[in-house]
Amino acid sequence: MVDNQLRTSGITDWRILDAMNRVPRERFVPDHQAAFAYSDEDIPVSPGRVLAAPADFARIVQLAEVSSQDVVLDVGCGTGYSTAVLSMLANAVVALESDEVLAGKANDILADLDIGNAAVVAGAVENGIAKEAPFDVIVLEGSVDIVPPALFEQLRDGGRLVAVLGSGNAAVAHLYVKSGDEVGGTSAFNVSLPVLGKYAAAPAFVF
Repeated sequence: MVDNQLRTSGITDWRILDAMNRVPRERFVPDHQAAFAYSDEDIPVSPGRVLAAPADFARIVQLAEVSSQDVVLDVGCGTGYSTAVLSMLANAVVALESDEVLAGKANDILADLDIGNAAVVAGAVENGIAKEAPFDVIVLEGSVDIVPPALFEQLRDGGRLVAVLGSGNAAVAHLYVKSGDEVGGTSAFNVSLPVLGKYAAAPAFVF
């Protein structure tokens, strides 16, 4: 996976390559999908939810430039694979998952892997986790039409948020950086991620 998918997709951060090499991806998919865990495709983990293809996920993480001092909010973590990888890059990771069953599975897997600097909370992903804020980095593990304002509010000054806006072939990864009360965003690259949550097209979330 590291040589055939990640390096050929422009992943140059050795910390990401090492983390994804160490985290057993097959632990985060249903047993009948384990043989396909390292394939370059999305893997279904529950109805309407998938584990993103390795290269797509790695490009999103590399864009976030996570450091070993960062506290990260992982939004829409599913079964927790993204959380496990981020835990090896950051100081601490708080993950948010709207599906209580998936959140429970994610916490169980993280515990089995002795990952002690990450935890998964069940809740509405558009609300973030205000009581744990501010965060140095926020990563959305799926595409949205717009970024919920609560997530920008929970960024630390100087913090970074990575989100994929749009869907299908038109989706584009964006990097947002907070400076004081302002948030500036730049588009980075085209990438297709599964839609994150039912709020993706909700008109109320305008920033």
